Amino acid sequence: MKDNLKSGKTLIVIGGGAAGIFCAVNAARLCPSLQVVILEKSSKLLSKVKISGGGRCNVTHACFDIPEMSEHYPRGKFFVRKTFHRFFTTDTVHWFEERGVQLKTEKDGRMFPVTDNSQTIIDCLMKEVNQYGISIRMNAEVRGLFKNQEHFVVDISGDREMNADFVCIACGGYPKATLFEWILKTGHHIENPVPSLFTFNMPGNPLTKLMGIAVAAARIKIRKTKLEETGPLLITHWGLSGPVVLRLSAWGARELAATNWHFQVAVNWLPELNEQELRDRIRQVRFELAANKMINKNPFGLPARLWEYMLQQSGIGKDLRWSDLPAKDQNRLVGIITAAEFEIKGKTTFREEFVTAGGIRLNEVDAGTMMSKKIPGLYFAGEVLDVDGITGGYNFQHAWTSGFIAAESIAAGADPSSPV
Repeated sequence: MKDNLKSGKTLIVIGGGAAGIFCAVNAARLCPSLQVVILEKSSKLLSKVKISGGGRCNVTHACFDIPEMSEHYPRGKFFVRKTFHRFFTTDTVHWFEERGVQLKTEKDGRMFPVTDNSQTIIDCLMKEVNQYGISIRMNAEVRGLFKNQEHFVVDISGDREMNADFVCIACGGYPKATLFEWILKTGHHIENPVPSLFTFNMPGNPLTKLMGIAVAAARIKIRKTKLEETGPLLITHWGLSGPVVLRLSAWGARELAATNWHFQVAVNWLPELNEQELRDRIRQVRFELAANKMINKNPFGLPARLWEYMLQQSGIGKDLRWSDLPAKDQNRLVGIITAAEFEIKGKTTFREEFVTAGGIRLNEVDAGTMMSKKIPGLYFAGEVLDVDGITGGYNFQHAWTSGFIAAESIAAGADPSSPV
């Protein structure tokens, strides 16, 4: 069955996520004569926008220096360094402000709508969809794509076909290489997908009994690698989480996948102190708090339950006073504070932050237009490309940027007289 649209230039956007919808609305705005159709394989639009940032939507990151911003992308940093010259953080903030959505910046640099509600972003984008008469087809999974002499032909589930002059693939990241098959048949290549932004599992480890405890700053080093990060750490019922772990999982996505997510980490719970500095501090504490029981006097600002755990792991009893601390127990305590060893066995998807590392090879896409170097008129945007950032709004910024650049290029191609 053929699903033909009216005559005229047509753009089909494959994917109803952030990048796809941003491409669609901007292309329709920049070229009013362009007919735009969004194909979404599921029954929901903007699902990641909805749940991002705990339902608040981390729109972007308050970094306004392109080289600095690009350093937050484990894969694709040189690519985004080029694309950000076309549409950057400042442009994102301005785009939403022009449409009545004010953003605010939190201490860690993440930017959210002032309403603290992701629905604000969704409503803004859907208002644009409606304003420009964009057609949306839900439950329309694309099975194939090819280009004949006249136009693109898109094969959709249910034995349907649609024709288009332009196609933008913004289907998000696929977790398995086999799911890219329909794109590979167009002659493009991919970097194999692996998970990024996940937490570390430690099944059966006694530390997990402290679930819910957060440490403002800890340094984690992955043994036998150069991977090391410092930042907020959260203990969960399955293991280690928090921004420091998510950043490590992003930078080490491929390296950790190669171990089947089975590796060793060392945690320094007081990253401002090295082993020798901690020994010197303990000597001072033993004098200052000599008569106090160690369990009652924690001089390092660590959470009480974590401090108790550390003492237990060091073999230090509840009644031991600072002045009576044996040298062997002190050595064990120093080791546990500055280099606690944990065995990681597996990963857990971190709620809405899950991202796939991998996708369309960047040397096959023009960063200035987001158009395929292999097939004129075919564009890519968002996570389907081999670009991914750490947590903090970076992945959404890539979505907005790539979607906008594709839209601008498509609009210029559809109507050279358009005010692009």
